[in-house]
Formats: sequence, structure tokens, C-alpha cells
Amino acid sequence: MSHSGTQEVVRAMEEVAELYHRLVLVVGPTGSGKTAVLHAVARQTGFPCIDVGAELSRLLLELSPRQRVVQATRLLDMMMGARVAEVVLVDNIEILFDQALHLDPLRCLERLSRHRTVIAACDGHVESGYLTYAVPGHPEHRRCPANELRVVTLARGG
Repeated sequence: MSHSGTQEVVRAMEEVAELYHRLVLVVGPTGSGKTAVLHAVARQTGFPCIDVGAELSRLLLELSPRQRVVQATRLLDMMMGARVAEVVLVDNIEILFDQALHLDPLRCLERLSRHRTVIAACDGHVESGYLTYAVPGHPEHRRCPANELRVVTLARGG
């Protein structure tokens, strides 16, 4: 586990506390230690860590494909709000990139970060001011402007 990554996330959390969007992305490739860093921050601060993939997919299973598109953001907000915490750490957010949900994952996280600080682990990399998720040609590939985002980058072996 990266002690410096944990401290960098805690610093970033403090830096965004007074911003309009209180979103911090912890970005790195698979195996870079994003989950370990989130869990270390949760232990250090006492803030909850949510496995978005597991929880959201369980809630979406009960809905029709059309209802999933309409309800995904509301369900995510409900999951975070149930924690009653000023900071929520979210892991395994890959489901937000699923084309069937028709979400803009970063805008969704930004909206949710208006009411609480959101620290989200995200596979990918930031280069030339853009966050890239998945490789070009992959159905979930996204390239999003990252200039306005607070990003903590972890390298493989983090």
C-alpha cells in the first residue's frame, strides 16, 4: 500500500472541501493500489467506502433496462446518502461506464459531489489534460476533459 498515495488523497480531500464540486479521482491502471489507498483512507478517517459495482448492480437487477437508465443516478445518490457522511469513498465504478446506462460518469460523480465530498477510484490515466478510461475501440472507451478535476494519480505497483 502506498503511504504517499494515502496522504495525497487526504490532502486532496481537504483541498476540495470548499469547492462547488467536491470530487477527487484516484486514477491509475489495474494493480496500482487504488483500492488499497481508498481502504487506508477509510481506516484513517472513518469515512465509508462503497463498492459501487456490487451495490448498484444489485439494485439495478430489480429494474427493467429502461428503468435502469432513468434510475441509476438516483440509486447512486441514495447509496451515498445512506452513509450519512460528509465524505464518501467509492470503488469499482466501472458500472458507471456501462453503455447501457447512458451515463456521463464524470458528470454523474460531479453532481453527486455537490452534497458531499466524493473520492472515486477510477481505472485509466490522465494525459494532456484528459482522463482516458479503457482503450480506443473498447465499447466503454471514454476520453474526458480533466483540467477542472482534482486527480491523484497512482502508478502500477502503487
